[in-house]
Amino acid sequence: MLVHSRAGKWATWAVFLLLFVPLFAVPLLVILAASLATNWSGAFPSGPTAERYAAATNGDSLQALTTSLVTALAASVLALALGGWAALAAASLRERGKRLVDALFILPVAVPSVVVGLAVLVAFSQPPILLNGTRWIVILAHTVLVTAFAYQSVAAAVRRLDPMYEQAAAGLGAGPARVLWRVRLPLLLPSLTSAAGLCFALSMGELSATIMLYPPDWTPLPVQIFAATDRGSLFTGAALAVVLMTTTLLVLAAVSRIRTRASYR
Repeated sequence: MLVHSRAGKWATWAVFLLLFVPLFAVPLLVILAASLATNWSGAFPSGPTAERYAAATNGDSLQALTTSLVTALAASVLALALGGWAALAAASLRERGKRLVDALFILPVAVPSVVVGLAVLVAFSQPPILLNGTRWIVILAHTVLVTAFAYQSVAAAVRRLDPMYEQAAAGLGAGPARVLWRVRLPLLLPSLTSAAGLCFALSMGELSATIMLYPPDWTPLPVQIFAATDRGSLFTGAALAVVLMTTTLLVLAAVSRIRTRASYR
């Protein structure tokens, strides 16, 4: 902590708790309580039950969770490959070229995701590349939306790299490809895993663009949560939301473990 006095630390913790509890903790606790409630007519829920979790992990809900996982994993891998490659390539460009690449990759973040979804829908609803009505258009839209975050994470890490390691490897006779695979990428591995985790989390929760594009046989879990709450099944939607949060956190914990190991290599 940057605050060293005892009074300053207590004040900092108090401000943190006053902001964190009502803004983050309470909403999540409300969702958790709603997922376990039979009804909620008073100040607190009543009739605790776990039946909704049985439904949330079977049938269509399980299929929706699998769809979200596959979509997020595919989008994360593609975004990491595209964004990482672009960040490495941009590092060798002049300042004007770097600014142009930065602008191109930040553009999807600068506009609402529903606009990106509409753009993908219009672009790929006609030959020669017809993806409308397939799972690939959903994966493509998610990739477009999260690639900017992968690019920014890797680009920031590339700028922090000490060129001494690459120069030493080149001085020992290593070619550009060997320097890339044996020096640069291992040094970037912690940032690459962080970028992958961020892309995965963003893709798992994406709704605005997805709801414009998904076909009936490829329904991600956020769409099912929206559909459940839209028809008034708030408790069912809460259970699905808890399943989505738990799955995302478990994957992020695994990614964080990989990142920690990569940091100490």
